[in-house]
Amino acid sequence: MQATHFGAGNIGRGFIGEILASNDFSIDFVDINETIINALNERKAYDIELADASKKRIHVENVDGLNNKDNPAAVVESVFKADIVTTAIGPNVLPFIAELIAQGIQKRQAAGLEKPLDIVACENMIGGSQFLFGKVKEFLTTEDLAYVEKYIGFPNAAVDRIVPIQHHEDPLFVSVEPFSEWVIDETQSKNKAVHLVGVEYVADLEPYIERKLFSVNTGHATVAYTGAYKGYKTIGEAIKDSDVLGKLKAVLAETGNLLIDKWGFDKAVHQAYADKIVGRFENPYISDGVDRVARTPIRKLGYDERFIRPIRELKDRNLGYQNLVDVVAMTLSYNDPADQESVELQKLLAEKTVAEVIKEVTGLKDDELIGEIVKTYQK
Repeated sequence: MQATHFGAGNIGRGFIGEILASNDFSIDFVDINETIINALNERKAYDIELADASKKRIHVENVDGLNNKDNPAAVVESVFKADIVTTAIGPNVLPFIAELIAQGIQKRQAAGLEKPLDIVACENMIGGSQFLFGKVKEFLTTEDLAYVEKYIGFPNAAVDRIVPIQHHEDPLFVSVEPFSEWVIDETQSKNKAVHLVGVEYVADLEPYIERKLFSVNTGHATVAYTGAYKGYKTIGEAIKDSDVLGKLKAVLAETGNLLIDKWGFDKAVHQAYADKIVGRFENPYISDGVDRVARTPIRKLGYDERFIRPIRELKDRNLGYQNLVDVVAMTLSYNDPADQESVELQKLLAEKTVAEVIKEVTGLKDDELIGEIVKTYQK
């Protein structure tokens, strides 16, 4: 079978490409990076290394590279022939591939192709595939959309794998953490014949998206902001501090209580999941800067983001959330002159009251909760 994958970067090759290859797909990697595309076409293969003590190598072959800027027709042809289309390019780039996908769909329709096709956006966003579908629709006629309704699926997905910042002489070599999770909403899938080994198919994706957001994203940010508060420069250094590790575990306990209460996750199973997350952050083979994980603090303090949303929902359920509030207070104090949002946040705090800034940044209207955050921040 053949896959068309948009995004030949480290996540594309080191995560999605690995899963597709292990399921016996040949892969057309689509990208505008000439170095990577040329290397893929020359070698037709690349290697992945697990970032742990084993340093296990995984060989991926039957790959090609397509430059969507120089040869869009070849990309359309690839979508036309594909058994699955995937992306790992970043949410902001999805609109730029929509027209090529639309043209590939139109070519399938013109040829009378009745083989179903799923197009899966593997991005760090909620509803990525349906977002992409919204952009693709802009290039489709009413007749095209009738064909899509019958044969083309855009199932949403949740993905999780840490790919550390890295530089290698070999442009195709990539190091990845051993853990990976890829979950697909099976209710939105049209091609039921393609059922990837290594991917979990579920009827309701939202619990898994929230589990990842409130555990991995909230946890990673907790280590970063707690670590920054104590003066650490890397996640690895920070998590060796018992105070940072303790705060991480306490925060994961609070978000875990929410996830169990809201979605009915098994308590023991979820605890094992949380323990695995802690182990991932402790992995000495993955190097990540506190400044990278902590960047854009205003966005991370958003109403539906990794801290404020679980705090709101825990309060509604009369469940504890003080450790999350502690991290929000440390996030408010985060000061990185190289980060535009950090600079903006400190400027707001210098010009307005803490309560006013919290209201503005978080969107909270709950005066009691705002007061709790103010008190913790001042303390």
